[in-house]
Amino acid sequence: MKLKTEHLKHPIVIAIDGTSASGKSTNSKLVAKALGYVYVDTGAMYRTLAWYCLKKNVDVNDAKAVANACRRWKTDLCCVEKNHLRVVHLLVDGYFPEKEIRTPETAAAVSHVAAIPKVRDWMKKKQRECIQFGNLVMEGRDIGTNVFPETDYKFYLDATLAERSARRAADGVNENLAARDQRDSQRASAPLMIALGAKVINNSDMTSEQTSGLLLAEIRARLPQAK
Repeated sequence: MKLKTEHLKHPIVIAIDGTSASGKSTNSKLVAKALGYVYVDTGAMYRTLAWYCLKKNVDVNDAKAVANACRRWKTDLCCVEKNHLRVVHLLVDGYFPEKEIRTPETAAAVSHVAAIPKVRDWMKKKQRECIQFGNLVMEGRDIGTNVFPETDYKFYLDATLAERSARRAADGVNENLAARDQRDSQRASAPLMIALGAKVINNSDMTSEQTSGLLLAEIRARLPQAK
């Protein structure tokens, strides 16, 4: 059931935060598709900057150099239709590096780039501009705490470290999630944490359909036009 939201004065933002491999992407897409909302993967935006830095030989460990690159690169937001889902892309010089941002090299660089305060400031501004495309389901690590703290629709997904590691391994990815969790939660700027008022869902023993079903039930219960 798609929600009738044309009469709403302000776009609705559903914030879905959580740890790595907690199912944010899969479930955010399922929720966005079910509601007819626009899907925003903020992690892809940070990956795009990481890719850009690697491409331009910018040292991702040099915070000042990365911040300068972020300030100067030429970007645009666009909304495209993909598999019956509207998705926001961050274009660099008119190009979206869809495959490049998923390489192991980019994955290794992104957490360093994402920890830089000036980068997070730039990303927050750009991510808030996404409401130009309408109602959003936005996934990330600081949506409910930093990007859209005013939203009434905040969720935090998590699972055990063992389960999340198994999910990564099933995808053919070898990543030290414990180290990633530590970097995300201890960074100085917009650390990963549960937003005030967020509904926490531990989906260690749940399928994506069960998780997205819980999310949709909660969202629809709160939206008067969905009743």
